[in-house]
Amino acid sequence: MNGLTLLIIAVVVLAAGYLLYGRWLQKTWGIDPKALTPAKQFEDGKDYAPSDRLSVFAHQFSSICGAGPVTGPIIACVFGWLPAFLWILVGGIFFGAVQDFTALYASVRNQGKSMGLLIEKYIGRYGRRLFLLFCWLFTMLVVAAFTDMVAGTFVSKAGDDATTYANGATATINIAFIVAAVIMGIACARLQLRGIVKFLVAIVLFVASFAVGMVFPIETPNKITWDIAIMVYLFFASCVPMTYLKQPRDYLCFIVLIGMIVFAFVGVVVYNPTLQLNMFNGFVLGEGSSAKMLFPVLFVTIACGAVSGFHSLVSTGTSSKTIANERDMLPVGYGSMVLECVVATLALICVAAVATAGGDYSEVGTGTPFSVFSTSVASFMEQLGLPVVFSQVFMTMAVSTLALSSLDAVARIGAMSFQELFLGEKADGSDVNPVRRFLGSRWVATLLVLVPGFLLALGGYNNIWALFGSANQLLAAMVLIALSVFLKATGRKGLMLVIPACFMLVVVFVSLVSILVGIVPTIGTADFSFLKQGLQLIFGVLLLVLGVIIAVSCFKKRAETAFGSEKEEPLNAATERPLA
Repeated sequence: MNGLTLLIIAVVVLAAGYLLYGRWLQKTWGIDPKALTPAKQFEDGKDYAPSDRLSVFAHQFSSICGAGPVTGPIIACVFGWLPAFLWILVGGIFFGAVQDFTALYASVRNQGKSMGLLIEKYIGRYGRRLFLLFCWLFTMLVVAAFTDMVAGTFVSKAGDDATTYANGATATINIAFIVAAVIMGIACARLQLRGIVKFLVAIVLFVASFAVGMVFPIETPNKITWDIAIMVYLFFASCVPMTYLKQPRDYLCFIVLIGMIVFAFVGVVVYNPTLQLNMFNGFVLGEGSSAKMLFPVLFVTIACGAVSGFHSLVSTGTSSKTIANERDMLPVGYGSMVLECVVATLALICVAAVATAGGDYSEVGTGTPFSVFSTSVASFMEQLGLPVVFSQVFMTMAVSTLALSSLDAVARIGAMSFQELFLGEKADGSDVNPVRRFLGSRWVATLLVLVPGFLLALGGYNNIWALFGSANQLLAAMVLIALSVFLKATGRKGLMLVIPACFMLVVVFVSLVSILVGIVPTIGTADFSFLKQGLQLIFGVLLLVLGVIIAVSCFKKRAETAFGSEKEEPLNAATERPLA
C-alpha cells in the first residue's frame, strides 16, 4: 500500500461523511438561520462574542487539534496501520464528529450553556456536580500530558546543533506569537478588522514572529524552566478575555496548522511514500503483564482523530458563545472534526513511511511521536526544494503550536468547570458565601487546574497518556449519552448517539480496570513512585467511580424522559442570561 492511495481513500470517505451524514443530522434536527444566537444575545466582549465562520472554525480546530491526532495514531501503529486507519474513519464520522456537532448544537440552543450546565438541565443538579468534578480532574491530565510534550519541543539538546537551533527558534516563535496575538486582538477590537484584511494582518504577524524566532533562538536545556513558563502563559490565557488573546492566537495558529497540513498533503501526493509498517500485527502483542490487546488499547490510544470527550468542552465552553449564525454549527462542529481526521491520517502515513520495512512503531526511532511526525514532513518539505533549516523550524514550531492551542483552551475550560462547582442557586449570587466566592474566582480556579497538572507533568507524558486516553473516552461516552437525553427531550432522534456511547463505555471501563490492575502490584516496590504510579492510581480510581455513577444517572434519566417533553422557546433579548 502507498501513502497517496490511503490519503485519497480517507479524503473521499471523510468528505462523504460530512456531505451525507453530517448534513442529514443537520436536516433531521433542524436549524434556524434567523435565530438570535447566544453570542449576539449575551454579547459582552469577553466570552460571548459573535464572530465570523472562519474565526470560529479556526478557534474550534486549533483548540481540538492538539497533540492527540499526531500522537495517538503514531503510538497505535504498534498494531499495524490498518486498525488505526479504520478507527480514524469510523470513529471520526460516526463518533467524534457527531459528538462535537451535537454538543455545539445543544449549547447554542440553550443560551450557550457549558456541558456542565446542560447536564444539570437534562440530567439533574447532582449529575452536574459529579460531571464538573470529573471535568476538573480530566483537564489536569490534559494539562500534564500536553505541557510535557510542548516543553520537550523547546528544550535545546547538547550535541545536536540542528535540533538545538530548531527548538530554540520554536521557543522564540511561540513567545512572539503571544505578543502578536495581543496586538491582533487589540487591532480587531479597535479597528473592527474583518475578512481579507484580518487575514492579511495575521499573515504579516505570523511572518514577523517566524523571522524573529529564526534570528533570535532561545537556547534553554532545562525542561522544567519551560514547564513553568508554559504554566504562566496558561494562567493568563485562561483569565484574559477571549477576544484579546485566545481567539486571535487561535486565528494565527490556524494559519500555521493549515500550512503544516498543506506541506504534509503535498508531500504525500508528490512523493507517494510506500507504507513500510505492517498492515496488521495481531490482536495481542507481547506476553504477561506487558501484553497489549487491540481491544481496548487502540480505542483509547487514538482519541483525538477519532472521538474525544475534550472536544465537547470546547464546543460548549467557548465556540458556542461565538457562533453568530446557526448555519455555522455544522462546518464548525462536524467539519473541524473531519479535518482533524485528515491530520490523523497524515500522521499515520508519515510514521508508516519512515518505519523500517515490515516493522512497527518501535523501529521508526527513539524520538517522541511529535519528532517522528515533524521529521517526516520536514523531509517532504526539503524534497520540495525548501531549505533544511526552514523545514525543521517550521515543523517543530507547528507541532508545538498544535499542543499549545489545546492547552490554553483546556486551561480555560478547566477553570470554568471548577468555577461552576461553586455557583449558587440564585442568579445574582446572593446565596454564595465568601469561601465559595473565593474558590469560584477565575484566578483561583485556574491555579487549581494548573498546579496539579504541573505536578503530573513531572512524571512525563508516557506515564500519563494511557490514563488521559481512558479519561478522554469516558468523557466522550458520558457526553454522548447526556446529549441523547437533550435530543429525546426536545423530540429529536438520538439513537445515533446511544450506540457510540455504549461502545465507548465498555472500552473505557475495560481500559481503566486494566490500568489499575497493572499499578496495584507495584505498590511498596522500588518501581512505585507517587508522582507517577501513585497519582495515576488516585486519578484512575476517581475517574472510574465518577464515570460509573454519571453513566448510570444519564441512562436512568434517558429512560425516564418522555419524547418531546421539552418545548423549545425561541431566543429573544428578554431571556435571562445563563450563569456561565
